[in-house]
Amino acid sequence: MRFNDGFWLLKNGVKSYYGLQATQIKEKDGAFELLVATRPIRHRGDTLGGPVLSVKVHSPTEGVIGVKLDHFVHSAPSPVIPLFPDDQAIPNSTLKATESGGSLTSGSLTAEITTNPYTITFKSPTRTLTFAGPKYQAIYDVPSRWTTASASNSSCLALDPSSNPTPAPVPEIVRYVNSELNISPGELVYGFGEQFGAFVKNGQSIKIWNQDGGTSSEQAYKCIPFYITNRNYGVFINNPGEIEVEVGSEKVSRVGISIAGNSLEYFLIYGETPLEILERYTRITGRPALLPQWTFGLWLSTSFLTSYSDSTVSGFLQGMQERECPVRVFHLDCFWMKQYEWCSFTFDPEFFPDPKAYLSEIKKKFGVKICVWINPYISQLSPIFTEGLEGGYFIKRKDGTPWQWDLWQPGLAVVDVTNPAACKWYTDKLTALMDLGVDCFKTDFGERIPHTSVVYHDGSDPMRMHNSYAVIYNELVFRLIEKRMGKGEAVVFARSAAAGGQRFPVHWGGDCESTWEAMAEALRGAISLTTSGFAFASHDIGGFEGHPDPQIYQRWVAFGLFSSHSRLHGSSSYRVPWNYGEDAAKSMSKFVEAKHRLMPYLYNLAVQAHSNGHPLQRAMFLEFLNDRTTHNLDRQYMLGPSLLVAPVFVDAAEESEYYIPAGRWTSFFHPERTVQGPVWIKEIVPLDEIPVWVRPGSVICLGPEKNGTTRLRL
Repeated sequence: MRFNDGFWLLKNGVKSYYGLQATQIKEKDGAFELLVATRPIRHRGDTLGGPVLSVKVHSPTEGVIGVKLDHFVHSAPSPVIPLFPDDQAIPNSTLKATESGGSLTSGSLTAEITTNPYTITFKSPTRTLTFAGPKYQAIYDVPSRWTTASASNSSCLALDPSSNPTPAPVPEIVRYVNSELNISPGELVYGFGEQFGAFVKNGQSIKIWNQDGGTSSEQAYKCIPFYITNRNYGVFINNPGEIEVEVGSEKVSRVGISIAGNSLEYFLIYGETPLEILERYTRITGRPALLPQWTFGLWLSTSFLTSYSDSTVSGFLQGMQERECPVRVFHLDCFWMKQYEWCSFTFDPEFFPDPKAYLSEIKKKFGVKICVWINPYISQLSPIFTEGLEGGYFIKRKDGTPWQWDLWQPGLAVVDVTNPAACKWYTDKLTALMDLGVDCFKTDFGERIPHTSVVYHDGSDPMRMHNSYAVIYNELVFRLIEKRMGKGEAVVFARSAAAGGQRFPVHWGGDCESTWEAMAEALRGAISLTTSGFAFASHDIGGFEGHPDPQIYQRWVAFGLFSSHSRLHGSSSYRVPWNYGEDAAKSMSKFVEAKHRLMPYLYNLAVQAHSNGHPLQRAMFLEFLNDRTTHNLDRQYMLGPSLLVAPVFVDAAEESEYYIPAGRWTSFFHPERTVQGPVWIKEIVPLDEIPVWVRPGSVICLGPEKNGTTRLRL
C-alpha cells in the first residue's frame, strides 16, 4: 500500500502515527516487549491517549528473529499459518539489556534495539543486514478511495457484480499497520511465490492475494508472504490474509509491508547461504512431502477443450509407446465429466461407459498411473449440487444461502473446507474414483474464493481464508491419497497455493500462452516459486492457450523434461509430439531417456528437499551468491547443485546466450566438450538439443540406458 505523495508528504486524507519512542522495554519469556509511542513523550501528560504500538521482539528458532506489532491487542482470528508442522523449533537465543535499549541474539543473528529514537537493527557476525530506522513502523488511517480493491470490499467479486448483490458497506477509513526494512545499495529482492514478472522484485508492488490471472499479468496463483535477498537474509510475513508489499516502489530504499488491520508480524531469517535461509524458512512453514518415483516421469494430458474418448486415450498412449516416449501418468482433463456438471465426480457414460474396466485395461497395457481433473466448485447443474445444498456443505452468504456465481460453471457454489462434514462428503466422492482406479488428482482452481459478505462453517475470517483456502483444499486431497496409498506415495497436481503449500506438491504454473514470451514467464514463475520455499515446479509444455509453433514446442519439451515434473498439456489442441512432426517425437524420446537416466540424481534431490527444504530447480544466485553476474539471471537455472540448464528461447536460426560461472564445466550430452568459466556463451543450438552443463567436481550417478521407467532398482 502506498501512503505517500513522494517521500516527504502523505496522500491527501491519509493520517500517520509513526513509532517514535519506546517508553517501556521489558524482558518476558525470552523476548523483549516494548511499548512504542507515536508522539514525542516529554512529560506524563503526553502519555494520555494513543495510538501506541505494542512490539514483541523474539526468536522462534535458531537464526530467526520475529517482530510482532500490535495496535489493538487481541488473539489472531482463524485461520493462521501453521508453524513448525514437521520439524521442531531449535531454541537458541539470549537477551541483553543495554543503555540504549537491548539486544536479542539467536544463533548468528542479532537484533539491536534502541528506545529513543526507536529502531531495530539486524546484524550478522560480519555486517548489518538491514534495519528499521526511526519512523519505519507506523499506523495509517487511509480514506477508502485510496485503498486496494479487496481492502475496500470490491475485490474479484466485482468481475460479476450480480454475484454479490448485497455487499457490506465500504468504511470511510481503513486502518493499516505498516513496517519497513532498509534496502542497501546493490541489495536485490526475490520471491513472493510464483510471480511471472521481472525475477528481481526491486521497484515492484506485490500483492499477496491469490488470483486467477494467467501468467502474463501481475496477478499470481501462488502468493507467498516470503522474500529473500542477496544479502544473507529472508523475511517471512506471518499472516495468511492480504498483504501489500512495496519493494523499493514507494520509498526506493525500503521494503514496505502493510496489512489492513491491527497486527503485523514478520520473521527475519539469517543464513550464511541462500539455501540455509530456505532450510530455516521451511522448518518454520513445513517441508515438501517425499514424492513417489513415478511422478518424475512424463505426464500426458488429453488437454482441455479437445474431444476425447477411450479410443482417443488409447491412441495417444499407443503412439507414445511406439515412439519410445513412455508415459508414466495419464491425465484426463475436465471433459471426463459431462459438460455443465463440473464437478459431478462421475465419468461421462457416453465416452467412458465402463470406466473401471477401461482404466484397469490401460494401466495394465501401458504401465501408467491415472490422474483426473477436479476442483472445489460445484455447478448448480451437477447431480450432486442438491446434496451439497441440503447438507450445508457450501460457503454461505450472511443470509444463510450458498454463495454462487456464474463464472466458470453455471451457478457454481464453493465447498466449505472448514466444515468437517463437507470435507468428508467431498473426499468420499474422490474415494469412489480411487476405487475405479484413479491414482491422483489435478487439484485445479482454489484462487477465486469469496471473501466479503460470506460466512464459513467454523467462523473463519473470510479475508484470511481467501489465500488459506488453497492450502486447506490441497491438503485435504493430498491426505486422502496418502491415507489410501501410503506415505511417500501421494501427489497432487495443484495450481493454487499459499504459505505452507509446499508440503503438498506438485504445483504447476497455470495458464500460459504458446509463445516464446510465455515460456520465459513459465521459467520466471518456477524459479520465483522455488526461491519461496517450494521444492518442485512444473508447467504446461508447449503452452496452454493456442497451438505452438513446432520450434516453440520442441524448445519447450526440452525445458519441460529438465524441470522437476514434466507434463504435456494444452487447451484446444493436443500436445502429443507427432502433431508437431516426427522430429519432435525423436527429440522428446531423447529427453525422456535423459530424465530416466537422471533419476538417481533427481530422486536424491527429492529426498533432500523433504529433509531440508532445498529446491530442485534453483535460481542461479542460490548456488553462486559470490558471483554477482548470477544475481539477475532468469533464463537459466541449476537443477540441483550440479546441473546448469539453459533453455533456449529462440528458433534454430538464432543464437542463444547463457552464462557459465567459474571453473571447468562439462557438457552433459557431449562429455568431450568442456568450457572454462566465467564466460558468456553465444551459440546456435539445434532443435534436438538443450545446453546442460555439469558443475566442476560433480559426480552424477546415472541409471541404465533404455530403462524406460523412473523406477529405481536397488
